[in-house]
Amino acid sequence: MRLYVPRPLRAAIALVVLLALAGATYQGVTTSLERRRYPHPGRREDVGGHQLQIYCTGTGTPTVVLEAPAAGLSASWTRVQAALTSLSRVCSYDRAGLGWSERGDGGFHPALVPGELRALLASTREPAPYVVAGHGLGAAFAAAFATLYPDITAAVVLLDAPKPNHPSADRAILGPMPEAMPWLARVGVTRLMKGPWGRDGDPAARAFMHRPDHLTRAAQELAAWDEAVRLASALGGTGSAPASTPVTALDLPAPLTTEQGAEAAVTAIRQAVTRVRRVR
Repeated sequence: MRLYVPRPLRAAIALVVLLALAGATYQGVTTSLERRRYPHPGRREDVGGHQLQIYCTGTGTPTVVLEAPAAGLSASWTRVQAALTSLSRVCSYDRAGLGWSERGDGGFHPALVPGELRALLASTREPAPYVVAGHGLGAAFAAAFATLYPDITAAVVLLDAPKPNHPSADRAILGPMPEAMPWLARVGVTRLMKGPWGRDGDPAARAFMHRPDHLTRAAQELAAWDEAVRLASALGGTGSAPASTPVTALDLPAPLTTEQGAEAAVTAIRQAVTRVRRVR
């Protein structure tokens, strides 16, 4: 028995398929152009089966290490890093699967992040001590790093640190269904949508917010948000660290990618570096 499909429905299905193919073609061409337009600015180093991208500028001690927010990458720190380069050595990097870094085998687990950052800094021979600054979800990872490696952490700066059972703009960066964003990106839909994922101040960071691979790992990180916050709390808390490690906690007056937000972040990190130098 032949299934009858009304002509309007057939036309609608054909239109959807055509639009999906056109969107996928557009996404592929645009991504290819963006790969050439935005090559990785730093270098990539092996951290145990996969490579992470790190971008360091400036000279001096302590070395400032920047942990990006949820769905963020090294380019999210463009304003901040440029302003701090004349002060000291500054390094931003991409966590596994984000930005220019490789994903590696297996899924995402928050507990792996501090160790991979430690391996990356050792591989690149970026000298300790470190002032580790994190924004949003990155603040949880910064707190965990400081607690796990207190001997090489001189200070911690926690910007918009996440709190258990507390709403966060960082957590809502990909909207109510973050797991759907990679699929929408594959057919070019995210490039037509208006949302916080397309407002990053750096053009390279904005481009990655339309990349399925980047969005897939970003969604995995967001799915493990509560676990990451619990990990930081268990190790010392997103508002604290080992007693020997000075901590600066600040809620930014504006998003990190805006001039006002970046200036507030720069001031907090600059003060932390100055305090470390006075003590040492």
